[in-house]
Order: sequence, then C-alpha cells, then structure tokens
Amino acid sequence: MDHLLIGPGGVFSINTKHHHKKAVWVGDDSVKVDHGKPAPYARKSRAEAKRVTRVLERYCGFPVPVEPVLVFVGVTDLKVVATQLSVRVYQERQVAALAPLSGVLTAEQVEQVYSVARHRQAWSQA
Repeated sequence: MDHLLIGPGGVFSINTKHHHKKAVWVGDDSVKVDHGKPAPYARKSRAEAKRVTRVLERYCGFPVPVEPVLVFVGVTDLKVVATQLSVRVYQERQVAALAPLSGVLTAEQVEQVYSVARHRQAWSQA
C-alpha cells in the first residue's frame, strides 16, 4: 500500500503508479501502458483495500469501508473504459476530488481509524 487517505468520506487505499510520459488504458480488470501487456493493477488494488479493511475493522470495532484507488503519475493520457470498475482511477492532479466526500465516518471514527492506521503492530499481523 502506498498511501491511506482517511476522512469523513471514508478510507481510501491509494496505489500510485508512475509511468512517465506514457499513455495508460484502464479496463475493468486490466491496465495497459502504451498498449503493452495487461497489468493486474485493479485486482491488486482491490486486494489491498480488503487487507486494509480487515486490519482497521479488527482494531476499530466498527465497519470501516475502504475504497481502492489507482493514481497514475506522470502519464500523458489516461483513458478509463471500465464499465464495472470497483477501483477509482485518477491522475495525480485529480486526487483532490476525494476531499469533499463525507457522510461515511464521523469525526470520532476518523480519529480512531487514523490512530489504528499509524500503529505498525496492527499491520505486521495482517
């Protein structure tokens, strides 16, 4: 996992991929960089979010929704053609779209999730 974004809109497991000056195509379950071989980025991001959910819920004691996010950095073009994609896909300058989200976690829950997320012990047993 590269980053966790924790706020009133929930928890986002952010996986960043740097493909400098490349074109990226995202389908439902595969990603192609410059028309190359499909990469399982979306599948891995979903698995990562499930792991984060297990860890946070174990220590928080309440449901913690975690959404997988793929962020492509340095790309020249990002084309998302997925119809059922369960992973949010952004370029680095679009991540700010997550900031205004709310209604998922209370302020107290945000603080508790943040506290759990900072403890290495919680992650070492995941």
